[in-house]
Amino acid sequence: MEHKLTRRKFFHLTAGVLAASRMVFSKEQPASFLPPVHPFNSKSTVALIGGDQRRKIVSESLLAIEEQILPKLRQKKYVVIKPNLVSTVNPLAATHADALHGILDFLGPRFKGPVIIAESSAGNTWEGFDNFRYDGVVNEHKSQQVTLLDLNQEGKYETLPILNADLHVVPVRLAARLLDPDAFVICAAILKTHNTVVATLSVKNMTLGAPLRNPPKTPRWNDKRLYHGGVRQTHYDMLLTAQKMQPFWGAAVIDGFEGMEGNGPSSGLPVPSRIAIASTDYIAADRVGLEVMGINPAWVGYLNYCAQCGLGQYDLAQIEIRGTQLSKATRNYQLHEDIERELQWMGPMTELPPKLG
Repeated sequence: MEHKLTRRKFFHLTAGVLAASRMVFSKEQPASFLPPVHPFNSKSTVALIGGDQRRKIVSESLLAIEEQILPKLRQKKYVVIKPNLVSTVNPLAATHADALHGILDFLGPRFKGPVIIAESSAGNTWEGFDNFRYDGVVNEHKSQQVTLLDLNQEGKYETLPILNADLHVVPVRLAARLLDPDAFVICAAILKTHNTVVATLSVKNMTLGAPLRNPPKTPRWNDKRLYHGGVRQTHYDMLLTAQKMQPFWGAAVIDGFEGMEGNGPSSGLPVPSRIAIASTDYIAADRVGLEVMGINPAWVGYLNYCAQCGLGQYDLAQIEIRGTQLSKATRNYQLHEDIERELQWMGPMTELPPKLG
């Protein structure tokens, strides 16, 4: 108890240290969005459902946009549910089994094909499946042909060129299951702050969950690490990955029943937001997610880049929100202690080489 109190006090002290930076990067100031390259010209719909049962509100969030899901779902041979297992030991940092139950409750009467819960954890994926009792999810939904899959062990991939820390082009291996035109891909994300890109929601779960690493007991390699070379490079590489993956995205579900603030994505503190978000537009889902976390949407580079490139709707005025009012769902999440450095992507580059020619 004393440890948690100390951390909470530290975060409040950090807020004071950040006062100067908030004069420049303030939630209350108008968001300064980057100009569009390929505008997203249609409106999007996002469900925002509140309640006191995680499983129920997750299912109800999908039900609220059912008419948008079913036309695409009916064209697919199977469903892939992509949870977030950034940690295989901390339940607060990982997709809760009840969120998966809620998704499967929605799918049950609407889809008769197989369902795969598939993850590529930076740790041991099966350890996460075991620790968070995903086997119980499989057992309860046997009639839905639910199975668990470690994408690292499966080892099937497509390559994508990204930039490494030296801004050299390198290939990364992305899980082929998440790029399968026969699959309806559902992202099962969480409301969390982040230590590099301010916040992690559905797009972050997909783009950094797709790169593979070595299976257990094999020589070590990890393509996820290639994304962590610098505060600017990370955002841009996430854009490149999102552009590759977006045509295969089915629906995003963000579990905010208990979010994470402070030193996310794996070491923060719980926030009882008690909401669930769902949309067929992952960018719009994340935009609403930032709003309920009280985060300035101009701060999150990769989402701004995705919006610039027309991958989804980022203008809140062009998003229809069904369910709970935003004002009733919003809480101001404490951000990571490194937020000042995270926001440096917004300013001018100071590490430019000499100009030639």
